Amino acid sequence: MSEYQVLARKYRPKDFSELLGQDHVWQALSHAINTGRIHHAYLFTGTRGVGKTTIARILAKCLNCETGVTSTPCGVCDTCVSVDSGRFIDLIEIDAASRTKVEDTRDLLENVPYAPTQGRYKVYLIDEVHMLSTHSFNALLKTLEEPPEHVKFILATTDPQKLPITIVSRCLQFVLRPLSQELLHGHLSGILQKEQIAFDETALWQLAQSAKGSVRDALSLTDQAIAFGGGQVQTDTVTQMLGLVDSLDVLALVGDIFVDNRQAVATHIQRMRMQMVDATSMLDKMVDTFHQLALVQILPDVPLDMNDAQKQAFLALAQTIPSDVLQLYYEIASKSRESVRLASTPIQALEMGILRLLAFRPLAINQMTVPVDNLTDDNLTDDNLTDDNLTDDNLTD
Repeated sequence: MSEYQVLARKYRPKDFSELLGQDHVWQALSHAINTGRIHHAYLFTGTRGVGKTTIARILAKCLNCETGVTSTPCGVCDTCVSVDSGRFIDLIEIDAASRTKVEDTRDLLENVPYAPTQGRYKVYLIDEVHMLSTHSFNALLKTLEEPPEHVKFILATTDPQKLPITIVSRCLQFVLRPLSQELLHGHLSGILQKEQIAFDETALWQLAQSAKGSVRDALSLTDQAIAFGGGQVQTDTVTQMLGLVDSLDVLALVGDIFVDNRQAVATHIQRMRMQMVDATSMLDKMVDTFHQLALVQILPDVPLDMNDAQKQAFLALAQTIPSDVLQLYYEIASKSRESVRLASTPIQALEMGILRLLAFRPLAINQMTVPVDNLTDDNLTDDNLTDDNLTDDNLTD
């Protein structure tokens, strides 16, 4: 029985043409390689699972492929195969999170002057480089600015704000963007078809949404869904696995809140309790829903990153709820999201947020608030509440 390889590793891109998204990165790198304008240090930044390490490995193949320096490595020579299998001796991958001390950096730099053992260039890939200590960064500065001709540095980080500006200024920086749900959905669909695994379209949209722009997260969740569903990816099993509520159900909840259908809202709450939904994810989804509805209202030409059924439901609800109510809903949901860490349980924060959405409405233009001090029994007599006393002149500031 052959050892199973997870989808994220099995379908890791082997060259630039297989990359999902990030066109602005691989096109710039391809042009630089083809024109011989290869920088000595690159900095790849972006959220988790968007291709930073993958692009770094492809770049190492491009520089060391036995067919020559090329933007289209052959993928079959000993060098390309070694890089793909993680055993190319001149690709030195360092996890900065576990080697933060300055002594580790000095040990690394001691080997920089020596020529490559197997390839054309010695490539140093430092992952999560922001985890290095200040002294480590200082030790790296001089070598990073003027490395030997045979050395290339590739730095990768999810938190570029923590990097010293002196490090950033010595590198050619590329920002890798999170991928759209539509792109992730198509990618998952293609992979499952190759794997001959049955799936629901709605389930794939849920997985793509939960991945939050990360290809690796999307594939890892898909692996989990296949195991959870017994070899299939179905909507009900994905919903149960992730503790999610479908986007259309969220829209139904928002619609019931707006029309003050409290019996229906109570049914939604009971269903969420039975499903043991992730309250934090539910509040995140509600915040995203109010954001998308506001966008549809104010900027109808902005494309929505969702399937057709969701788009139709969003458009219908956006025409129903006034914009000022949506703005209030967004603020309430955002504050409820922040209160999760203070509540006794996350579900308590979620339910209190829903109750606030039911309780509050924006003030009308001609509606006024009365200071509490003026609400005494003497001021609320029938004589003081006559029509003559409620004229516009008497209700001025």
